[in-house]
Amino acid sequence: MQTSVDTLRKFAFIILMGSALVGAFFPLTVRAQVYATPLAPYIDDYTKVTKLVSAKQLAEALVKAESYLEGKPKDPQMRFIKGVILSDMGKSADAISLFVTLTQDYPELPEPYNNLAVLYAANNQFEQARSALEMAIRTNPSYATAHENLGDVYIKLASQSYSKALQLEPNKTTIQPKLALIRTMFGPDIKP
Repeated sequence: MQTSVDTLRKFAFIILMGSALVGAFFPLTVRAQVYATPLAPYIDDYTKVTKLVSAKQLAEALVKAESYLEGKPKDPQMRFIKGVILSDMGKSADAISLFVTLTQDYPELPEPYNNLAVLYAANNQFEQARSALEMAIRTNPSYATAHENLGDVYIKLASQSYSKALQLEPNKTTIQPKLALIRTMFGPDIKP
């Protein structure tokens, strides 16, 4: 019986993750109806915490998530939500550590890889972000958000390469138009 409950929880986790925050930290929403199933108590706890996150009551959400995880330390969904909370609180090192552990414990789930990549990219660690996104896509080839984020990472890497080429050969005329196109697409924060 324990195996079927674990399977149901994992299945519910995967379904609910489709609504969870997995891109550039959009507001977290997990919609779930409470049915008379073994999952009802878990969904209720997730809903409480995600509502606090949506209301930007991050400290309280973190306390509730940690309290929940004391009883169920391996629960992947609440660990994921805790990682989102830590990210939103600006504790990116803690969030990275949590998402790395989550990818080790549940390598079949693409969402933790995606969020890990977003944190790496925010810290200008584009090679690590690329690697994490490639893992997300390997685990779920139809995960559109990971594909989009990987494209963004490739653009950042291209910008860095073009900038380095321009430093090495400042008179090369083919580089400036490429950098200008990238700046047009992504704004002035990408500079040669």
